[in-house]
Amino acid sequence: MNRLRSLVYIAVLMLIIGWVLHIGRAIFIPIVLGAAIVYVIVGLTHAQQRIPILGQALPIQLRYLLAVLFIGLIVGALVYLVLANKERVLALTPKYQESLLAAIQSVAVALGIESEPTWATLRQDLLNLVNVRSLVGSMVSSVSSMILSIVVVLLYATFLLFETRSYPGKLDYLSDTPQGSARIRQVAQDINARIGSYLALKSVLSVLLGAVCWALMRWVGLEFAGFWAVLITLLNFIPYIGSFLGVLFPLAMAIAQFQDPAVIYYLALGLIVVQFLIGSFLDPYVMGNSLNLSPFAILVSLAVWSELWGIAGAFLAVPITAVIVIIFSEFASTRPVAVLLSRTGQVRATGDRHAA
Repeated sequence: MNRLRSLVYIAVLMLIIGWVLHIGRAIFIPIVLGAAIVYVIVGLTHAQQRIPILGQALPIQLRYLLAVLFIGLIVGALVYLVLANKERVLALTPKYQESLLAAIQSVAVALGIESEPTWATLRQDLLNLVNVRSLVGSMVSSVSSMILSIVVVLLYATFLLFETRSYPGKLDYLSDTPQGSARIRQVAQDINARIGSYLALKSVLSVLLGAVCWALMRWVGLEFAGFWAVLITLLNFIPYIGSFLGVLFPLAMAIAQFQDPAVIYYLALGLIVVQFLIGSFLDPYVMGNSLNLSPFAILVSLAVWSELWGIAGAFLAVPITAVIVIIFSEFASTRPVAVLLSRTGQVRATGDRHAA
């Protein structure tokens, strides 16, 4: 009876926490994204130290500056590409709308459909689907409105970065005993090391993926190749689905732009091969060595956090789940959950690691 009561209490508590996270997402999301950026900066700073010869010679201040410049370059590139290409996208949309309609009509002819599709008939057949110009315009406007959110996130990240200097001292006051303080400090160090390493390595791999895809899209002459490359870089932070969308969006643009099926085929093949090589070989190495998370747990966390926080939740699902696993491994009552969420099942509390 006591166990059943405990399960009911836990279920109610989880529902309350989920409800608070959902209704407070406008407050929580910028804070967590700001913390994620700080983790990337700190992780890149520590990663630079491992560069042969040069890494040891660089002072810590310069390494922090280089890491901040790296993040600023990515954010600046996204903002610039949105602002620079907004009017151009809207101007070229009618042309691509006609090209896309021609492609649909060729498919209709190949399938033996007697009535030739038009945008009017397509809208009627597809429940009055909006036209391409309205869709693209709304998408660009939505992306533009994100710029203000980016500024807020960077503001949080700046203050959190300054807080890192006093952070270790604050941890000592979270417990009344030296043993408790040492345990909290060790857990915090474990979280910082794993999440920082994951986000830093993931950032480097994502930039590498975006650069290779940009070269491929530029080679075939795809419009807005720079924007698609930055988008692919960001989507790579979303497990599984990000790779699919990173191929789908540029491919949809290619279908609207090119009349030659061979160009579309080669572009699709190239993007799929690049995504497969990085997603099948490099990403599992990062996941396995940094986070120790089960692929199924990642998929479930992606569904849960996407439902709670939308697109931002999809980006943050993996780091948040990794933090949950580390914290749950510290308590005997929640350690079984941490074992189920882990990739290998080998999770140990701070005390166990010290004993070993």
